[in-house]
Amino acid sequence: MHDDQQILDLLRSLDRLPGPDHAEFPDGFDHGEAEARATALSERLSEEFGAPCSLDETQHAGCYFKVRVPAALTEAGVLLCIQLSNYGRLAAVTTPSPDSHADLDDAVAEGALSAVDRRRVESALAELGYVIVPLRLLHLRYDGVTWLADDVPGAAVLSYGPHAGEATWWTRFFEFL
Repeated sequence: MHDDQQILDLLRSLDRLPGPDHAEFPDGFDHGEAEARATALSERLSEEFGAPCSLDETQHAGCYFKVRVPAALTEAGVLLCIQLSNYGRLAAVTTPSPDSHADLDDAVAEGALSAVDRRRVESALAELGYVIVPLRLLHLRYDGVTWLADDVPGAAVLSYGPHAGEATWWTRFFEFL
């Protein structure tokens, strides 16, 4: 696992990658390769959980793919959503926890995620070279180099938490832009 400072350094490094006029993906982003890796993740999780896990594609966002593990397949009976960023193989794992930006540790403690299911997801992501970014870091105020840091009216921003109304690292790498 990575410590928080290493992950924040990674986010800042990825934020500085050259890209087109938009912030959806960096120059050289290979959609086909990202789709193949996301498909492999979906298949791996389907095998781990014993039934199909869906793969959804999004556009105009900092992430192109989401893998969903249906609630009926998890020990805690809750949906798991793994979002895959277009940058640096970043992954974010969410549950419908009362605290919508709880980290995996919190989700396990709250009973929204079992330790066994957590290991299944973490193992599959690690096997495919993804870096899980703790949600507590993604929900820090964005202070990077793109136009999102300029407090642009109409920018995609969080509507909850300590930075409500401001762009966060989640906005930068996982949100619709």
